[in-house]
Amino acid sequence: MKLPESSPKPRLIQMLQWIFNPLKLMKTSAKAYGECFSLQLTGNIPIVLFSNPQAIQEIFTAPLEQIDAKASANLLKSLLGENSLILLSGTSHQRQRRLLTPPFHGDRMKAYGEIITHITYEVISSWKIGEPFSIRDSMQEISLKVILQAVFGLHEGERFTKLQRLLRSVVDLSGSPLRASFTFFRALQVDWGNWSPWGKFLLQKQQIDELLYSEIQERRDSPDATRSDILSLMMSARDVNGEQMTDVELRDELMTLLIAGHETTASALTWALYWIHHLPEVREKLLTELDNVNENTDWNEVSRLPYLTGVCQETLRIYPIIMLTIPRIVKTPIEIMGYEFQPGTLLTGSIYLTHHREDLYPEPQQFKPERFLERQYSQYEYLPFGGGNRTCIGMAFAMFEMKLVLATVLSQMDLALVDNYQVKPTRRGITLSPSGGKWLIATGQRQKVKSPVGV
Repeated sequence: MKLPESSPKPRLIQMLQWIFNPLKLMKTSAKAYGECFSLQLTGNIPIVLFSNPQAIQEIFTAPLEQIDAKASANLLKSLLGENSLILLSGTSHQRQRRLLTPPFHGDRMKAYGEIITHITYEVISSWKIGEPFSIRDSMQEISLKVILQAVFGLHEGERFTKLQRLLRSVVDLSGSPLRASFTFFRALQVDWGNWSPWGKFLLQKQQIDELLYSEIQERRDSPDATRSDILSLMMSARDVNGEQMTDVELRDELMTLLIAGHETTASALTWALYWIHHLPEVREKLLTELDNVNENTDWNEVSRLPYLTGVCQETLRIYPIIMLTIPRIVKTPIEIMGYEFQPGTLLTGSIYLTHHREDLYPEPQQFKPERFLERQYSQYEYLPFGGGNRTCIGMAFAMFEMKLVLATVLSQMDLALVDNYQVKPTRRGITLSPSGGKWLIATGQRQKVKSPVGV
């Protein structure tokens, strides 16, 4: 049996590289050690990264008695809470996942479609022709309003306004590699009030908690069977023993949905709009497909458009928003592709490295939506939402939102990149995001006869 090679660099150097240039760290490590190697990214415990689909399949399909998930980021636990679906494992995770699954499937999508397109129209109506703007800010506004309305049924009022401001602020606290440092170093997690990032984070988290618990209490006091937002569905859900979620469980899952449900989608939409306007042939193919859609077509049909789907898939392939799958911790000795691992070892799939394998994705640095029209990829070869029993529960919702926002924006506005503006991948908290700045400009309203979203 063999063990994976480890980087000889000191742990502090590895951590700093992981914070400030994670893609370079993964690429240089893969070049030096191959498709399995060990890095020190989580305290004293090394984490083993795989980019081979077979290895990822073995990890995802191993029985829970042998291997289980372990999300280790202290910030995640502090922000989302111990009952977050992301942080649970074993039977607790299975129970919570069953309770949360119904709102994200079936007929609910139709109702979400109306919310998504309405909010998108509302936001893009404020864009000024000929004036460069931050597309990231606009996409974050859209995705945050969408998730607030889908989760709470809120679209106005004091609580909506406060939650919108606080959620955006708490996410922006780790909005650059430097500001994200306190996520990874416990020594920086010191409460010096508003003078310190951690102190500001704790204060804002407390303010968000007060708003969430107030909303939960109001729903408990005045139940309304006609409501169909996600919180209402969560509160009415029962597990196999007939028990409902506690207030703390509801709070933790609400926080998970609100943070994960808007931040990642905002980054993905920003990347998509960059690639669409960086590559004129992609934009033209996409506009041709959208223009050929009947104006009475419903949102579900729009979401099934092949080239639009390919653009979204390729966006999430080339720079996956989450770079690693949720780590799995070994519970009993296990062999993965000839490597032997003892209990306590952390194993993860490198989503980025897997998505850049030449044997799977020829010319992996090139943005080519056509590759998804020409080939079907397995869940171990293409995994922007993780995989196995830890696949992101909001995957269908996120893809649906991406497609409708893009279809709405492109059908309404002509956009262009600001000349010579370099957009690069950069760390934003635990995610990979396009660099900021005002690099997109609205050149005019699009002259068209049809609307691809039935408006």
